[in-house]
Amino acid sequence: MKGWRKSKRQTSARQPSLPGLFTPPSKSRRLATPHEQALDVARARLVAASLVFAIAYLIIAGRLTFLTLLSDTPEIPMARQEINESIASRADITDRNGTVLATSLPTISLCADAKKIINPDEAIKQLIAVLPELDPKKLHDDLHGTKHCVMLKRHLTPKQSYEVNKLGIAGLEFRPDERRIYPAGNVAAHVVGYTDIDNNGLAGMEKGLDSRLEELPEAAALSIDLRVQTILHRELNNAMNNFHAIGAAGLVMDMTTGELLGMVSLPDFDPQHPGNADDDAKFNRDTLGVYEMGSTFKIFNTALALDSGLIHVGDSFDTTHPLEVGSQTIRDFHDENRWLNVAEIFTHSSNIGSARMAERIGAARQRTFFSRLGLTEKASLELPEVGAPLVPSARDWTQSTTMTTAFGHGIAVNSIQLAGAVATVVNDGMAVHPTLLKQSVMMNTANKDRVISPHTSAMMRALMRLVVTRGTAKGAEVAGYMLGGKTGTADKLNASHHYSTNARLSSFIGVFPMNAPKYLVFAMLDDPKGNAKTYGYATGGWVAAPVVSKVVSQIGPLLDLAPLTPEMEAAAERQLMKPLGAQILDGMPVEEGSNYASVESDSVQ
Repeated sequence: MKGWRKSKRQTSARQPSLPGLFTPPSKSRRLATPHEQALDVARARLVAASLVFAIAYLIIAGRLTFLTLLSDTPEIPMARQEINESIASRADITDRNGTVLATSLPTISLCADAKKIINPDEAIKQLIAVLPELDPKKLHDDLHGTKHCVMLKRHLTPKQSYEVNKLGIAGLEFRPDERRIYPAGNVAAHVVGYTDIDNNGLAGMEKGLDSRLEELPEAAALSIDLRVQTILHRELNNAMNNFHAIGAAGLVMDMTTGELLGMVSLPDFDPQHPGNADDDAKFNRDTLGVYEMGSTFKIFNTALALDSGLIHVGDSFDTTHPLEVGSQTIRDFHDENRWLNVAEIFTHSSNIGSARMAERIGAARQRTFFSRLGLTEKASLELPEVGAPLVPSARDWTQSTTMTTAFGHGIAVNSIQLAGAVATVVNDGMAVHPTLLKQSVMMNTANKDRVISPHTSAMMRALMRLVVTRGTAKGAEVAGYMLGGKTGTADKLNASHHYSTNARLSSFIGVFPMNAPKYLVFAMLDDPKGNAKTYGYATGGWVAAPVVSKVVSQIGPLLDLAPLTPEMEAAAERQLMKPLGAQILDGMPVEEGSNYASVESDSVQ
């Protein structure tokens, strides 16, 4: 045992003593071997390197934290702002029911750092193969330039992005972007409008609400009902094609609020590709175009006459001969060859009778009344495309002007002004202001002005109903909806500023239900041509009134208006006609089978 212990102690004494491992290192101890010396140097270097890396890591981490959370230097906010702006979302535009009319979808845009393109010529060939729409010359200049970020193409499709990425060209970069999309397409093009490639509004409500769409995240709700808009668009388009018209326009308005539920101008365009459309397609005939509206103005002439107290509904005027006014001759195309009372003048659309009524009223009253109806100043609407009316100055408002404007010649307005003025006349005389924004109840109870008395308004509702049941707009009748209105057929001015006998604007403006007015519908065709079904005629009663009839029959149920039964309609009709008096109604002959729409025209020669 002793030998064994001795041997063990001797063995332990010979075991190498590695510093820091088997025995504590000693500062005064000298390294005994080269091997020990090398290990000590390696360990010192490892510790020094670890310290350097740790310090560098702490510096970098601290700097990143500072730059991310605490830095107030201008460079960082600017960088963040550029990123945010590149992907900032423009607010949606919806119809009154929340259906999206315009929205922004995320896309990818392709740019290049020209200095990082190793082989520009080869890159050009590869890019043209994937994106053949790129301009080779511009692409050559861009990739041989020195810019760090040159935009090659905006709004790549997913397939294009994949194909370009697959090329593996160093120096190409994909950046987040967004593109404006119009789900309704052509149907609401003139209302919604469109933007440029950077989503700046250029037309329609996109331009009219540009700041609001950029600044507020909530969708902008328009007054438009896409269902109504679609029906109006379809019926106007069908009529335009059937009568080979060069254009058409129409609208539907809730008269209690002024909200436009539909507004269509034809021809139209694809707002997704507005650059492909010509100027005529982009022209908004409802708001930017101003026209002589013809006999629809007899609504205002008659309302003024009755409200003034100077003329009563039973007063008669001589319509047996044309009127000579200066160098002009005013004629009726359906000669009654007798004296007509006010109700007959309106129902039979007599130009001569209307002119004689206006003559008695006088220029001053007429101009003032037109002004109160909003016909002499530019309409206030949210769209930027609104045309100013063409109105004679007070000095030029002569007797001739007074007599011709009585039936819609000598003054030009847009459809919005016409609709607002007609709505005012039938809305118990309370002013109606058209709008393209969805309104709340509170917003619509304020700023109401009375223009005519409720009694005058009641008489006008009865007269407008007679136009459909006995006059020039029999083609507008819709069973159960008690439609009333007025036709208009205005001769157009030719290049020599004379009225043409072969070119016209044919229109009809209707209101329903006439016993409790709620909705207004307007349809106008620009230079329609008669066909076999209309016996060659292209007047408002033949071509525009049926359009309104078709629209009303479809939108009535959509707007929760159930048609009246025949019994209910007959009772409502009797009540509606009371303001005119039995004597007036009994004295008006009912001509079975006649259709004044075939000959109705507003002529000045």
